[in-house]
Amino acid sequence: MKTTVDIPDFELSALLKNVGTSVKRDAIVTAIVDFNRRKQLKRLAKHIGSCKAFPSAQEIVNQRSKS
Repeated sequence: MKTTVDIPDFELSALLKNVGTSVKRDAIVTAIVDFNRRKQLKRLAKHIGSCKAFPSAQEIVNQRSKS
């Protein structure tokens, strides 16, 4: 999909450097993928410990210490 956006030069330069590319499209796609992944993980993190079928973190630690 093509779109036009006004990205501040400093932010785009920093993104290119952090991603390690000189191709603007690659840097932006990488940033979008990373952003979406982080948001998805944040949503999933809300459910940690809510499933009764899995042991809690403390139960896992206790089991490991017994081994």
